[in-house]
Amino acid sequence: MTVTPVILDQLPATAAGPQSPSSVPEQSRRLGSLAWRILKRLVGSLAVVLSVLTVTFLVTRVFAPDPTSLFLGAAGNGYVNAAAQAAARAKVRAELGLDTSLPQQYVHFLGQMVRGDLGVSFQTGRPVTADLQSRLPATAELAVCALIFGVSLGIAVGVVSAVRRDGLFDRIARFVTVGSLALPQFWIGLMLLWLFSTTLHLTPGPIGRLPVGSSPPPSRTGFYVIDALAAGDWSLAWDATRLLVLPVLTLGLGLAGPITKVVRTSMVEALTSDHVRTARALGFGRRRIWLVYALKNGLLPVVTILAGVVGYTFCGSILVEGVFGWPGVGNYSLQAIQTSDFPAVQGFVVYAAVLYVVIYELLDVVYGLVDPRARA
Repeated sequence: MTVTPVILDQLPATAAGPQSPSSVPEQSRRLGSLAWRILKRLVGSLAVVLSVLTVTFLVTRVFAPDPTSLFLGAAGNGYVNAAAQAAARAKVRAELGLDTSLPQQYVHFLGQMVRGDLGVSFQTGRPVTADLQSRLPATAELAVCALIFGVSLGIAVGVVSAVRRDGLFDRIARFVTVGSLALPQFWIGLMLLWLFSTTLHLTPGPIGRLPVGSSPPPSRTGFYVIDALAAGDWSLAWDATRLLVLPVLTLGLGLAGPITKVVRTSMVEALTSDHVRTARALGFGRRRIWLVYALKNGLLPVVTILAGVVGYTFCGSILVEGVFGWPGVGNYSLQAIQTSDFPAVQGFVVYAAVLYVVIYELLDVVYGLVDPRARA
């Protein structure tokens, strides 16, 4: 028996000992590339937020009415003459920082944004940050419930429509989907109020989150239904749920429309693909084919549009909150626009811009996790 001598230089790097020096620069290049991508994302996100803030600043300063009217009231307002009123108006403008030039106001505005100071609302007299924080739980409760209802309904209807393509259910679903996309959501909310509140008397009117005279439950999550259940107040939880039904239904129907359309289109394409035909030939059950092989591909486009859907529910449902008197961030911004309260408007724009930027950055990460092609 002959023994072949072993030469260490001919062994792989992993068997010869520690990692070879040639792999260290490769890892450094990968880390550098990752850091560069993160830096570009951060710079791009900051540029988007800065652009939105700049446009909002110009619109609120140049095109909006003079906000000093909020403090001085109607014309005259008890002043002896026009000179006294002009002096009072100049004093208010100085207190609000509106007596300087527009570039100076812009620099001061950016300095406030860097410090996290969104200013003081002309309407409430409170810091805008405090106003947004107090109203955010109401918007979050409405948005989370509407997302759960709308996404679940859209996926379920889209799957059934694709499986029963060109059937009666599919035709009705397509008709309702087009209707939900074409009709404004505030109009749907008004019709639901007319039907269920005014005509059938099944739900309360547009009075906010709780009936008049009811006290909020002890705050744990900011969601009145959950907080009332945690406190053991079943009656208050039921009242909060009844007032939550119609706004959730209004928003959820608007969300379910595009999701249904996207899921149906993706499912129809997936059901005619090669891997589904192979699964049928191998004898897999229909439910497994629908829910595992076809639906998995059908959900990829849903992840793409879900970012816009989440952003809309958290900050775009302004008219829906206005219709139902919902004391959320959207209703707050609507009142601010009506009264030319530009610190509140700017605060809402900052909130919306940061929210959308964060959501779309998270979307890129999630899409890379669920789609192998994106990772490649």
